[in-house]
Amino acid sequence: MSAPDNELATLGDQYDSLETQERSLELGMWVFLATEILLFAALFALYASYRAMYLPDFKAGIEHNTLAFGTINMYVLLTSSLLAALSVSAVRADRPAAASWLLAGTAVLGAAFIAIKLYEYSIHVREGSLPGRYYHYAELPTFGANRFFTMYWVMTGFHALHVTAGVGVVTWMAVRARRRVYTTTAHARLVIGTLYWHLVDVIWIFLWPLLYLS
Repeated sequence: MSAPDNELATLGDQYDSLETQERSLELGMWVFLATEILLFAALFALYASYRAMYLPDFKAGIEHNTLAFGTINMYVLLTSSLLAALSVSAVRADRPAAASWLLAGTAVLGAAFIAIKLYEYSIHVREGSLPGRYYHYAELPTFGANRFFTMYWVMTGFHALHVTAGVGVVTWMAVRARRRVYTTTAHARLVIGTLYWHLVDVIWIFLWPLLYLS
């Protein structure tokens, strides 16, 4: 194993020890995750405001939404999060090959989520439940229903972008795990990458009841 591939060889000049560097990386990730939570919290607040104003229309929109696809995707992400967590345990147990396969599984499930979401979007496009001025869903021709599906597209769209980025990150980590970059004592970058993936999962756990369950 070459030195550049070993995380032990990448101690920054600003750190006096590997332990300090590991803790700093994790703290920085928690700060980043906090900003992401604030972004989605603002969207949740906007959704709640519209729902209070147009409650009957929002309930009708939820009843006409694609519940089966949203539910399948919830279980897809829950399973992917489990695999991501197990990958960290595998590295700590000095099983890099297992960690690599677990991360690869996480990435595949993330890609499956995106594929299902794109198919779900195609259904909305065909029926006309589009955002804003493009809305022309004949079954729910109300302004409140327009607001519901507009929020649906905005919230799930932001989330899908995060999932797409996460798939890239997890794939990169799978390659690094295969190369034994992460060790039992130096794997902070793996931890913070999986933390990001867990955030993606948790956000969907909140989006699912808001957008699919009345």
